[in-house]
Amino acid sequence: MSKAQLVITAVVLEGRSKSEVAREYEVSRWWVQQLVKRYQTEGATAFEPHSRRPHHNPRAVGAELEGNIVRLRKTLDNKATTPARPPSPSI
Repeated sequence: MSKAQLVITAVVLEGRSKSEVAREYEVSRWWVQQLVKRYQTEGATAFEPHSRRPHHNPRAVGAELEGNIVRLRKTLDNKATTPARPPSPSI
């Protein structure tokens, strides 16, 4: 049984306070509250760990620009005969 399941069971089924459960399991009261909210909205899937990945990235490249970059890279890959750098001038 996961710690999340123990915490949710203690609060929801046993009717214990969130603060008491947080102290007993040595977790923050905020996390206990999040687990209980998650259980109330999602049901049994609240026992599974959730991703910590951000929902969005404000510095992400736009879809159009990303498409242009990919297209250019493919074009450059197809031009294998192009030298990597121009030849040095002869003196």
